[in-house]
Amino acid sequence: MEISLWGDNIPYLDVGADTPNSMTTYFIETDKPLPCIVVLPGGGYSERAPHEGEPIAKFFNSRGMHAVVVNYRVAPNRYPAPLADAQRAIKLLRARADEWKIDPDSIVTLGFSAGGHLSGACATLEDVTAARVGADEVDRQSARPNGAILCYAALSNNEEWGNYACGENLLGRARCRLESDYFSIENRVTDETPPVFMWHTSDDPVVNVKNALVFGERMREHNRKFELHIYPHGQHGLGLAPDTEDVINWAPLAADWVMLNIYKK
Repeated sequence: MEISLWGDNIPYLDVGADTPNSMTTYFIETDKPLPCIVVLPGGGYSERAPHEGEPIAKFFNSRGMHAVVVNYRVAPNRYPAPLADAQRAIKLLRARADEWKIDPDSIVTLGFSAGGHLSGACATLEDVTAARVGADEVDRQSARPNGAILCYAALSNNEEWGNYACGENLLGRARCRLESDYFSIENRVTDETPPVFMWHTSDDPVVNVKNALVFGERMREHNRKFELHIYPHGQHGLGLAPDTEDVINWAPLAADWVMLNIYKK
């Protein structure tokens, strides 16, 4: 089912850019509230990879969880448009939690590559829509997820080992040069950051594994809970990794992590 994110008043609208204004829901039949996974496909903030959307949602359905895939805005849209869309999805899930049988305290963002950056941004950055003109009841909900799953996430804009191209697509070239540190998610971890599950491959040729290692170190410094899996081999963009023998177990591990650390019911 396609659900509109916004009404007639879409914040940070670029009339010349594609504005999907939707999330696709994958709700399962249940008589009790369940966790919901907010899936954010990767694509360098220039597109959204299909194999990192619906297949992921359906996997978590098979593990007894609701899921939605957010069709967030990408370039030429710039920050804060993608984050606004992702945060709006979280708020909608909380606002309609009773209707959709969602546990509002068990909403977890899950993103791949640039979508992993967006997942981490939801967990660490400010709410960019709370004070918008035309704010509605949904906007009063918390935009912070209860946990985040980061899959080969392009968390840093650091020019040495980060993924500067994602930063340019998100911010534009001039702003990326000025504000790359602020939007490098490892720099936004605080004592309030929610629990995180991460996985990466050590030889990922597109997003350096150091993105995960440094973020994990920041979580440790702030005494925040995290689980990190580094697999020895695997190309970038694996999704569920059905053809990569050792990596294929990441999704079951992540599902177990949600049920043990976030849902707890």
